[in-house]
Amino acid sequence: MNETASAPEPVAVAHKTVWAWLIGTFFGIGRLKPGPGTWASVATVGLWRAFAPFASGFQVHAAIAAAVFVTAIGIPASTRVARESGRKDPGFVVIDEVAGQLIALIGVPLGWKTLLASLILFRVFDIVKPPPLRRLEQVPEGAGIMLDDVGAGLYALAVVQGLRHFGLLP
Repeated sequence: MNETASAPEPVAVAHKTVWAWLIGTFFGIGRLKPGPGTWASVATVGLWRAFAPFASGFQVHAAIAAAVFVTAIGIPASTRVARESGRKDPGFVVIDEVAGQLIALIGVPLGWKTLLASLILFRVFDIVKPPPLRRLEQVPEGAGIMLDDVGAGLYALAVVQGLRHFGLLP
């Protein structure tokens, strides 16, 4: 018996739907370590900061449209990636963070304080998952992956707008 011979490595045979993996991982950002969700949120804030000035006069509408679009495309993408990876809620699927962060940015001025507050609040709500967000994870497949982050985005949006209303943020 040859002791240097080893068993062949298993070969992945699972088919990957390219568009779903690109969208689900937000073009690979979901593979960054540590904290792929935080990387996706930071990238979303950066992209919003770069492109929102071009929507001058209708930034609120643009943020809502972007959040709806990302959520609508994120549900089928996350469903496919979850099925193809064999995981219920793969950590590398971060399109849900993109959607939630976009929601948290609705109506937020483009100054660093409000953008940072939006980012921090969204990440806190996404990680802590106050009621009923934890229950939204139980919705099957891509809808469950996306909905808890949509809810975290709504919570962050409400708090940021409340802080602005009371003059604690610009």
